[in-house]
Amino acid sequence: MTVTISRLYDDPIAAQQGVRDLEAAGIPSRDISIVASNADDWYRGDSKMKRKVDRDHDGKDDRAEGAAAGAGIGAALGGAAGVLAGLGIMAIPGLGPVVAAGWLAAAATGAVAGGATGGIIGALTQSGVSKSDAEIYAEGVRRGGTLVTAKCRDGDRVRCEAIMDQAAINIREREDAWRDAGWTGYDPTARPYTAEQIRIERETYREPPMR
Repeated sequence: MTVTISRLYDDPIAAQQGVRDLEAAGIPSRDISIVASNADDWYRGDSKMKRKVDRDHDGKDDRAEGAAAGAGIGAALGGAAGVLAGLGIMAIPGLGPVVAAGWLAAAATGAVAGGATGGIIGALTQSGVSKSDAEIYAEGVRRGGTLVTAKCRDGDRVRCEAIMDQAAINIREREDAWRDAGWTGYDPTARPYTAEQIRIERETYREPPMR
């Protein structure tokens, strides 16, 4: 039996590390997918980007931090083997420009062509994700997040969840925060967040540094 596990991340570099960890744990690349907002133009399909990428606003280039962690600059931007090697820029209705690779991106594009609501919503629900959770994931990407989804054998579920949970956000807490701020549900016709809105969103939920 196969189960579909999805997690949402504020940091695309951490999400990509999660993908690499899944592959290292033996999950086939064909069963892993990543969809990341590119509304703030953090990815241009070039591992030799010259401008600084600082999505966590700590004053350091995220790519250099990834390299220091052992990922390497090319790997931090998707220039690694496996699913990340297929990263490309595309547009998904309701999400705007995204950087994506893997089966979910392909399914979302197909769902759009077939008329399924929201594209990514249809792709997620068809793979077994509840509609309510699918809407939260889609909203998270619209607001600048990164979604990683993996198909795992039921016996590997605990291991996959442990890997994917390492840097993922708690979607229940995030949903509650959105609703407290006036969010009433995912709207596929809503405009994707701008770079400035993403910056504010990220600042709102960024954890303070440990002392």
